[in-house]
Amino acid sequence: MPETVGDVQVLEFRLEDRNYCIDIAHVDEIVDKEELTPLPNSAPRVEGVMDLRGTTTTIINPKTVLDLDETETGDRVVVLESDGEGNVGWLIDAVNQVVGVDPDAVDESVENESVRGIVRQDDGFVVWVKPEQINA
Repeated sequence: MPETVGDVQVLEFRLEDRNYCIDIAHVDEIVDKEELTPLPNSAPRVEGVMDLRGTTTTIINPKTVLDLDETETGDRVVVLESDGEGNVGWLIDAVNQVVGVDPDAVDESVENESVRGIVRQDDGFVVWVKPEQINA
């Protein structure tokens, strides 16, 4: 997909056999999953916490929020920009690429509380998710 002026950079990643993306502006870094400490009585989407360079980071499983059947546990963590409420990371299966997306080309007819829209690509669709809803 050629990049044009006005494109938004998105991080494309895989959950199970589907591709998803988020605006790269929300991403702080990508790290390997380390040992997680479970949090008793936490929401089902919370896998636990991990130490990230001395900072406690809450690890969320977006598969739970997006209601995906889970056949594998991801081994990568996308750490999101902190909003002052503490660090949050998403447990994902794989990082695909960073690409430019024309916001006008996003199909928003499928938008819901956790999905911004669909990005069409040559080999299928990429679901653009809203990080604030996955983290909520």
